[in-house]
Parts: sequence; C-alpha cells; structure tokens
Amino acid sequence: MVAPHAYCYEFPHPAVTTDVVLFTIRNVRLQLLLIRRKGEPFKGDWALPGGFLDIDEDLEDCALRELEEETGVSGVYLEQLRTYGKPGRDPRERVISVAYFALTPSERLTVKAASDAAEAAWFPVAALPPLAFDHEEIIRAARERLVAKLDYSTIAFRLMPRTFTLSELQEVYEILLDAELDKRNFRKWALALEQIQATGEQCRRGSHRPARLYRLKHPDRIEFIK
Repeated sequence: MVAPHAYCYEFPHPAVTTDVVLFTIRNVRLQLLLIRRKGEPFKGDWALPGGFLDIDEDLEDCALRELEEETGVSGVYLEQLRTYGKPGRDPRERVISVAYFALTPSERLTVKAASDAAEAAWFPVAALPPLAFDHEEIIRAARERLVAKLDYSTIAFRLMPRTFTLSELQEVYEILLDAELDKRNFRKWALALEQIQATGEQCRRGSHRPARLYRLKHPDRIEFIK
C-alpha cells in the first residue's frame, strides 16, 4: 500500500497524457478516428482518442488503453510520433502529451464510443471538423510522418487486407500520397522490395481480367527499404 503523501514534492509537476492518430482507408479516402468529448474542457468538440497516464503505467499501454476505452478499437500497432508540451495547450492544468500514430485496415475495426467519449466516428483527413486542444497540429505532424515513411519503409502495407492485388496496393499508395503513380514503375518497385509473395490464386474485379493475388511475407513487421 502506498504511504500517504508518497508523491508530494516542493515543486508542481505536469500531468502526462497520450493521444492516438489512427489512420485507415475508407471509401477510397484516407480517414482517421475521432471522438466527441463528453465532458469539459471542449465538451461536444471532436478530438483524438487519448487520456491521462496512470502513475504506474507505461506510455504505450496508456495509449492502447485509452484507444480501446474511448473507441472500442484494440490490437493495433502504435508508433510514437512526438511529444507536445506547450504551456496552455490544456486549460485544466500543465499537460504534456505523447502522441502516437497507427495504420490499420478498416475492415478489422469495430468502432463504438465508450468511457468519456460521447461518440466515435471516422473523418476524411481532408475534411476534418474543428478540433479540441492542439489536435489539428498533431494530426498534421502524423500525416507528414506517414508520407515521409513511404520513402524508406513498407508502413503502407499495414493498410492491406490479408490478400490483395498489385492494383489495390498501388491505390493505397496513391491515396496516401494524393498523387497518381505510373503502373509499370510501381509494380516493378513493389516486387523488388521482396516483401510480398504470390498466393497462387487470382481474383476478378468487375469486367477486368483476373489479377494475381499477393500476401505479405512478414505481416507483423514494418520493413525498412534498403
């Protein structure tokens, strides 16, 4: 049992929170998950899932816990983004937030509001509502980090289903980059990474001829491009 006043100090200490920027692709658009705040401050405003760190809790554990408590989403891979500690960013007290971001296929997610969230919903990154705190700044940094990582890692593969075509993989990259890519060059590049392998199966999309299906060789790892 913790003794009374075990954490009393002469000088004030800041509180610590975590926030999560969770990206996915829905309706052929890059989207992220937001919650509508149930209480003050910014009651009724949209914000990133997140909350206060428990005294004996690991930072990433806190981010995962808050994400699940507020949205029902669990089991995602998180990457630490940046720490935000500008004075006045939270009107309640001096708060430092450690932000994380993640990518996951939308079909794996069941979203439901819980805890201190009145609502949880997906929003296109290009059409976000007004946000609480400094969450617009955090989202902008996460988007920039995501695009930058496309040059030196296969992070975008986390958005792929268990099996996919090269055209579907190219579509994901085009959505993330907001740019059209040359089909021949992209396929050459994707196969040269040696991170995907053919399943031996094919699928048909509409009236197009059957396309070869692929899967990730290492679905639980993000590979750095050499």
